[in-house]
Amino acid sequence: QVQLVESGGGLVQAGGSLRLSCGVSGGTFDSYAMGWFRQAPGKEREFVAAITWNGGSQYYTDSVKGRFTISRDNAKNTVYLQMNSLKPDDTAVYYCAVVTRSYDGSWNAYGSWGQGTQVTVSS
Repeated sequence: QVQLVESGGGLVQAGGSLRLSCGVSGGTFDSYAMGWFRQAPGKEREFVAAITWNGGSQYYTDSVKGRFTISRDNAKNTVYLQMNSLKPDDTAVYYCAVVTRSYDGSWNAYGSWGQGTQVTVSS
């Protein structure tokens, strides 16, 4: 059973930066593609970014391209999300997950979720 623990969220002003971390245990981390999702109040959870098992390719939703960077350290079983130029619309609970890619190119979470980490961006 894969377990995920997100951290690094907080309150930041618009234009600021945060770095989220997700520690993964209970599986073979270096064989998984990993992703970040977020859920804003009253909205469905949405895909934010994904990274392949070896870190060779990264994928982003359009609204964060050029501002967010996903990375991973397989030696530490950890995936990161560097968030720059934050906007109030980025306010959400952020979750990491093991991900798989569908035929249509969309990324889907596989297995359990962590508890998430709250990111709040003030204007």
